[in-house]
Amino acid sequence: MPAVPAVRTVLGDVSPADLGLCDAHDHLFLSSPRLPRQELRDASAATAELAAFRAAGGGSVVQWTPYGLGRRAADLPLLARSTGVHVVAATGLHQAAHYAPELLGELRGRLAGLFVSELTEGLGTSGVRAGFIKVAGGFHAVDAHARWTMTAAAEAHHRTGAPIAVHLELGTGALDVLDLLCGELGVAPHRVILGHLNRSPDLVVHREAADAGAYLAFDGPSRANHATDWCMPDAVRALADAGFGDRLLLGGDTTTAGARSVNGGPGMPYLLRRVKPRLELALGKDLMGRILTENPGRAFSADWP
Repeated sequence: MPAVPAVRTVLGDVSPADLGLCDAHDHLFLSSPRLPRQELRDASAATAELAAFRAAGGGSVVQWTPYGLGRRAADLPLLARSTGVHVVAATGLHQAAHYAPELLGELRGRLAGLFVSELTEGLGTSGVRAGFIKVAGGFHAVDAHARWTMTAAAEAHHRTGAPIAVHLELGTGALDVLDLLCGELGVAPHRVILGHLNRSPDLVVHREAADAGAYLAFDGPSRANHATDWCMPDAVRALADAGFGDRLLLGGDTTTAGARSVNGGPGMPYLLRRVKPRLELALGKDLMGRILTENPGRAFSADWP
């Protein structure tokens, strides 16, 4: 019998239809030298944040924290069970600046195998399997590190079927990423999720990426270095009007402790509390419902081996 597409959560594979309202890009745990003293390490705070998201109507969260950045994989099933929210974990590798050079050297020659192992066997010794691969581009470019990680991600994708999610630095480089992943490395465009497009509101690039067949993620409220919230409804509506409503994803991308709702920031509930009603005015409630439920179910599902 052919495999049935499923979303691989930290509690096991589930039907895409079971995700409920999905935050398609966020973080429960994250530690990086680029975010000193703002680490997401507190399991109690993560539980409270996830419970607040659940209380706002949320059903699932996709955590884009990759290898080596404090995923706390063993804690994720406990959070999912205690809050009733599906959690999808990531394998993958972020930009080089997030890691010690020694660690990157140790991973040379075995990165694709690591990704495959974390997708099929588990993250470290936790037994929690990743549900997708997260990699990152450079600013308006695919640098050498990005080419290395994306090549490994493509190999792991071809071996497992896992979707590939891409951090676009300040929303840039989308077409270069697609040229590499889909043009050179043979990944089907609908298996690629492009993140942070809200940070670079270039409607021409958005349209070209959608034409190629990729999923387009608008994830996270504006920060000081990319104050683009006011552009997002127009960008999303332009894509929907062009027939690409089925390619849109939304997320919160909470990356620091101060940004959590339990600490006074927007946090995970902001997606449903503020973004959802605002975009309903631009897109209508029916399409917004599909963007938050059906689209993530397709984007993050795979015919797992």
